[in-house]
Amino acid sequence: MYRPGEGAHACNPSTSGGQSGYFSHFYIISVLWNGFLLWCLSQSLFLGAPFPSWLHGLLRILGAAQFQGGELALSAFLVLVFLWLHSLRRLFECLYVSVFSNVMIHVVQYCFGLVYYVLVGLTVLSQVPMDGRNAYVTGKNVLMQARWFHILGMMMFIWSSAHQYKCHVILGNLRKNKAGVVIHCNHRIPFGDWFEYVSSPNYLAELMIYVSMAVTFGFHNFTWWLVVTNVFFSQALSAFLSHQFYKSKFVSYPKHRKAFLPFLF
Repeated sequence: MYRPGEGAHACNPSTSGGQSGYFSHFYIISVLWNGFLLWCLSQSLFLGAPFPSWLHGLLRILGAAQFQGGELALSAFLVLVFLWLHSLRRLFECLYVSVFSNVMIHVVQYCFGLVYYVLVGLTVLSQVPMDGRNAYVTGKNVLMQARWFHILGMMMFIWSSAHQYKCHVILGNLRKNKAGVVIHCNHRIPFGDWFEYVSSPNYLAELMIYVSMAVTFGFHNFTWWLVVTNVFFSQALSAFLSHQFYKSKFVSYPKHRKAFLPFLF
């Protein structure tokens, strides 16, 4: 999940790169932890290897179901792949694209961010139907479970991720020269791509990424829609605060531009 507060305040160009460390910690944890979960799921789905007993115990606590086939195994695999790729891209952006502010992150927010990415991966894995300590797959090949909503979810994920990356590049370039060197940390009005419609398209893209995962689950996974609801309210609040900041700082700020949802809010 895109962390609220990234790049929200003025900074010193000589030290702006150091702030990326706080936010990159979230994505380092996510890449490593969710990469491990993806490896365990892949081993179980394609090689028949059982989950580690401690991991299986955690999944049982989170409500992992027994023998609920359908498309859940493939759906969970794809969503975990999406989550890992999303975290890997965000880590790259933290290190090489974004220009962060010199503001200390609150310890509560820092701890929440670390715990969030551990729990969200477990939440995905808990949707996999289980047969003892193994993933339960109907048929001989998990890829035979592919349905139209898997393709739609994948297309939405790629589309949303591409727009989020482009928006982060636009934001980062506002503080860099043509050579890519940070020359200031002042706020400027961003233009281009989804910035023509909303003040925080990166937050909107984050929501769309999680919606794409809900689509990949087949639209009807109640647990994941709870995750999407959490993302919606957290990103909407951050977008609203950013929108208010832009309007208070820039008299010439585009009046047609909404905070979070094009033409609505």
